[in-house]
Amino acid sequence: MTHRDDVGPVCSLRLVILLVALNPERWLLRAAVQLRDNGYDGLLVAINPQVSESPNILPNIKEMITEASFYLFNATKRRVFFRNIKILIPTTWKANNYSKVKQESYEKADIIVADSYMHSDDPYTLQYRGCGKEGKYIHFTPSFLLNDNLTAGYGPRGRVFVHEWAHLRWGVFDEYNNEKPLYINGRHQIKVTRCSSDITGTFVCEKGPCPQENCIISKLFKEGCMFIYNRTQNATASIMFMQSFSSVVEFCNASTHNAEAPNLQNQMCSLRSTWDVITASADFNSSAPRNGTEPPPTPTFSLVQAGEKVVCLVLDVSSKMAEGERLLRLQQAAEFYLMQIVEIRTFVGIVSFDSKGEIKVQLHQINSNDDRKLLVSFLPTTVSHKAETSVCSGLKKGFEVVEKLNGKAYGSVMILVTSGDDEHIDNCLLTVLSSGSTVHSIALGPSVAENLEELSHLTGGLKFFVPDKSNSNSMIDAFSSISSGTGDIFQQSFQLESTGKMVKPHHQLGNTVTVDQSVGNDTIFLVTWQSSGPPEIALFDPNGRKYDTNDFTSNLALHSARLHIPGTAKPGNWTYTLNNTHHALQALAVMVTSRASSLTMPPATVEAYMERDSTHFPHPVMIYANVRKGVHPILNATVTAVIEPETGDPVTLKLCDDGAGADVIKNDGIYSRYFFSFARSGRYNLKVHAYQSPSISIISYSVPGSHAMYVPGYVANGNIQMNAPRASIGWSEEEQKWGFSRVTSGGSFSVLGVPTGPHPDVFPPCKIIDLEAVKSEDGVTLSWTAPGEDFDQGQATSYEIRMSKNLQNIQDDFDNAILVNTSQLNPQKAGIKERFTFSPELFTNEPEHQLAGETPENHTLYVAIQAIDRSSLGSPVSNIVQTSLLISQNSTPVLTRDCLILKGVLTAMVLIGIVCLVIVVMFYSLNRKKRRAKKENETKLL
Repeated sequence: MTHRDDVGPVCSLRLVILLVALNPERWLLRAAVQLRDNGYDGLLVAINPQVSESPNILPNIKEMITEASFYLFNATKRRVFFRNIKILIPTTWKANNYSKVKQESYEKADIIVADSYMHSDDPYTLQYRGCGKEGKYIHFTPSFLLNDNLTAGYGPRGRVFVHEWAHLRWGVFDEYNNEKPLYINGRHQIKVTRCSSDITGTFVCEKGPCPQENCIISKLFKEGCMFIYNRTQNATASIMFMQSFSSVVEFCNASTHNAEAPNLQNQMCSLRSTWDVITASADFNSSAPRNGTEPPPTPTFSLVQAGEKVVCLVLDVSSKMAEGERLLRLQQAAEFYLMQIVEIRTFVGIVSFDSKGEIKVQLHQINSNDDRKLLVSFLPTTVSHKAETSVCSGLKKGFEVVEKLNGKAYGSVMILVTSGDDEHIDNCLLTVLSSGSTVHSIALGPSVAENLEELSHLTGGLKFFVPDKSNSNSMIDAFSSISSGTGDIFQQSFQLESTGKMVKPHHQLGNTVTVDQSVGNDTIFLVTWQSSGPPEIALFDPNGRKYDTNDFTSNLALHSARLHIPGTAKPGNWTYTLNNTHHALQALAVMVTSRASSLTMPPATVEAYMERDSTHFPHPVMIYANVRKGVHPILNATVTAVIEPETGDPVTLKLCDDGAGADVIKNDGIYSRYFFSFARSGRYNLKVHAYQSPSISIISYSVPGSHAMYVPGYVANGNIQMNAPRASIGWSEEEQKWGFSRVTSGGSFSVLGVPTGPHPDVFPPCKIIDLEAVKSEDGVTLSWTAPGEDFDQGQATSYEIRMSKNLQNIQDDFDNAILVNTSQLNPQKAGIKERFTFSPELFTNEPEHQLAGETPENHTLYVAIQAIDRSSLGSPVSNIVQTSLLISQNSTPVLTRDCLILKGVLTAMVLIGIVCLVIVVMFYSLNRKKRRAKKENETKLL
């Protein structure tokens, strides 16, 4: 393929590139799903290879999505439905004339079907961003799809799917709250957390139905008291509350939304209704309701299955690879990938290129260690004298290699490594897109073509950047992060350690790496060095056994030494030291990888990613790390991001799971942070370390936040019918005798428009998203997590708190709402919990703020906050909270109809008693007078 190849189709691809440029965020997150003529195309469902083959899973998936399509179409007022769906069948299932995969893989799926390992069957959506932002995927367990008894608690599967789709696609949140099922509203009434408020039911205590007042003990809700809903309802909303009711056919809108309910939708979306958020989405802005009354077409399904795993290394050998020891580091990383990372039975080929491509070795299947060594022997050892680079020529040879297996490149993987500036990459974009192959790109140095990443964008591949730094392990980290894409974590290799350092002569690089009980098989310690001759190596296992340099297998040409631990490595702390015996300063590095120790205990995993892979100064990049054991979050881990620029020192950030700043939901296992310390324009590389010391680790057995509600029971014909208890709810403490350690690469991102010299403060404090308000004796007490001077770092200068009696006013015109005196409130450092109490009566009793015809007891107060930095830059307005306008002198909640009836009966009884007492007293007095008169008459007669 020359530079002029495929010039004709380039114009055909301009529209695709334009779409990517116009909406890169959507392309990055949900690349496959497209909305066309009201129908979603390209929805991908992937079944995990650990799921046992069952004849009913596929029919039930089809039935669920078909039902969901019609339900969604009506719920969105004839706006959207599902048209084409692909289901990815795992290779562990027997072949059945399924179509062959192209660029589909488990990691790219919109919906995954996987076991939970913790016996929890909650359908949920991994939703890690804010209101109106897309999530990552929907998760269903095989049990949920196969066990019809679960529909009693969750409702029909199609309705559950729509509930989760709204999370995934439109970024709305749940309208129930298992932690706060009841609340006291602004009128001091006990209310159920629900949307809409028209959904009816009965309070139930330990022995059956009970009045509301029995659910209160000393102003607290009594444990065991719950609200059971009537099976027959008239309310039509809301799908994000309880989609299981047959009457519920729409989302809550402005007229039905319960803005008082303490749920995530109100917190994350500032009291906006779900329908308001949905209609503001790109889907609704780009489509109109379908005309007529006909239902949407029935969805069509295609079943695809991956064949043999096929990988081709496409490696740049142009003269630029001689700069900065690039070729040596490429050789080290490629050798490590071939010897340790790529999975058994994978077909691997190798291609090199400069201005032309050359096949180094045709596809060779890995069945033994000798096969791996053979492939390593074909890695390029020298660079070309040509400076010109043709990526398209290299990819063309790569396609030639993989097509010899089955005649097509479908399902294959290209690992493209280049340091050259190729202006003609556009010429083969259409060929790459239509090839059915996935391209992972690794850019070396600062001179790589800017559009190299388009190859990865179009095919759903990963992209990495490797700076020219001798002590950086970015090249090996990139290769180590490229998995087979099957989703089988029991076959993948995990990085436990990856560190490098410039070490002075006769000084050491040393540390301790934890091998936890969930890993240990196929454990490799790799040591690399910069100069000739290995360092002096000392490695001690947890029992004190020593491994020295002679126990390592050295490759002097590649400046590397490897130690393979036979069997399963002993769990515990392994301690190593590398002594620089060379006479000069040199870079030393250590990498440790291992695989799962058993098929019954899923290992801890870490996945790192960014909200978007490019930004323009001064907009920050939000960094995320998903830390899990199986599908369940790991809490209280120490998670650190290391960001490497093209030049200069790396930046280290501690990521948090506290539900503040960039972190949307607290304790969901997703650790987040803003990054804005841009040294200059260019590419940046991301690496994440997750660590937990030996202690009691907390693992969530259920996923908090975005999952379908499980209904405990119903009231039918006056009888309470309870469902089976929901399994595995809440948190579990698990002993981590040795803790765990993981390292992963998050790929690269680009930053444009960074000023070359000093620039003024342009970074405001981040938005406060966890503002809460509770009534107290002194007024209203607010609490929130302090933002920083710059986003979530540093310390803000002041706070501006405003309140209003009208929600719309504070949403649309915060600056003109009533200002609260915060002169005594000094911001704390970012991440610290703030508390502030004020009395709203000082402001709300003023005549100009009274609402005509309204009594003070019926007022509701809306409050929001804004942080200000030293440059007078203000954060976005926080989430809006509400509370009662005036503080009641009677702290006991005023109960509704049942309590009023009871009070009326008691009052009537008291009045009747008083009347009876008066009658008795009068009757007694009259009788006494009569007896006295009779005695007087008798006396007179005598």
